[in-house]
Amino acid sequence: MKAQGKTVKEILSNVPEDRNEAFNKLHSVIVKNLPKGFEAAISYGGLGYVVPHKLYPAGYHCKPSEPLPFAGIASQKDSINFYHMGIYADPKLLKWFVGEFPKHSKQKLDMGKSCVRFKKMDDIPYKLIGELMKKMSAKDWIEMYEANYNPKTKKKK
Repeated sequence: MKAQGKTVKEILSNVPEDRNEAFNKLHSVIVKNLPKGFEAAISYGGLGYVVPHKLYPAGYHCKPSEPLPFAGIASQKDSINFYHMGIYADPKLLKWFVGEFPKHSKQKLDMGKSCVRFKKMDDIPYKLIGELMKKMSAKDWIEMYEANYNPKTKKKK
């Protein structure tokens, strides 16, 4: 499902009614716990949390006109999806998240590489998402991204 809107505010106001409260609460928790350097923005047509060009002018290597993505949320057909590149890129952070999830949610963890799907709106672990957002600074993310993903800066062996 493509996000409905061209601004953060428009996307937040156009979430389907049955998900509006949960989606907006998730956004609020993310923004409240977002370390300095990240900001909410439109990222690939959806609601993202990015390192803006003013902090990282090179942008995302796949599409340099886009800011460096870090996290995002989307209302999909059967779920609200939360994306976090840090848990994809950092095995220690992934291990922490997977270990903590059952302490915060009754639902089974439904996860892809960087995507966590929430099918039950009343069981989104907001506190855990807030804790996760605090665990990686913009500086840490840029360093990890450059070391692992940006072919222009990746060190040759």
